[in-house]
Amino acid sequence: MAKLNQIIAVEKGVKSKSFQELTTAHHGLQKPALLAGISRTYQPKDEEGEQLPPESTRVQVRAEDILRDTAASLTRLFDVTATKDHANCAARADVVVDGRPLLTDVPVTYLLFLEKQLTDLYTFVRKLPVLDASESWTPDASTDAWKTEPVRTIRTKKVPRNHVKAEATEKHPAQVEVYYEDIAVGYWTTVKFSGALPARRVNELVQRVEKLQQAVQFAREEANAAEVVDKRVGDAVFGYLFGQ
Repeated sequence: MAKLNQIIAVEKGVKSKSFQELTTAHHGLQKPALLAGISRTYQPKDEEGEQLPPESTRVQVRAEDILRDTAASLTRLFDVTATKDHANCAARADVVVDGRPLLTDVPVTYLLFLEKQLTDLYTFVRKLPVLDASESWTPDASTDAWKTEPVRTIRTKKVPRNHVKAEATEKHPAQVEVYYEDIAVGYWTTVKFSGALPARRVNELVQRVEKLQQAVQFAREEANAAEVVDKRVGDAVFGYLFGQ
């Protein structure tokens, strides 16, 4: 008895072969010359007349033969697909994480859905914002975010000062140079806030997604290893469609 994963493996080849054969049959039926035949003989009016050989062309393509061959080709495809789809309805497995079932009796079609979603979630989780490692962060209950310790910095202001380079004389005014001096005028106290996540939290989430991905893949393989019952539907379908 075949297994579901074996049926899945051959389905693609059967589908491709059936499509090619159906295409060939379709094209063959579109050539009227291949469907036509003729037979004719010549008889002169009298015994002295010219004798001509008979002419004939055989029918090269018979539509009924094409129908029969097409039915035979597609019957295999219909049977394989029916076998797979019926088996998919019955193929189930548990998703087990850390030795405990997270999901039980999951259909293989839903396991395929989970695989796709987890691939997208993996990309999402890997790109979560991470707290700046150069800062020291602590949870802040009032904002439900993370914050740093207060940092105090001086606020300065430039104040102009005069520097007398040369005193005034009777003939020349004083030479004065203006420069600016930074004078402390106050203090800033800064606390940074962030809604990002600690790197450890992001790494934990990534590991969980990876672990669940592996569990779902294992469950799918287990479900696909289920034995299948061959379905024979093609004969009934094409017996009705192309039957006399």
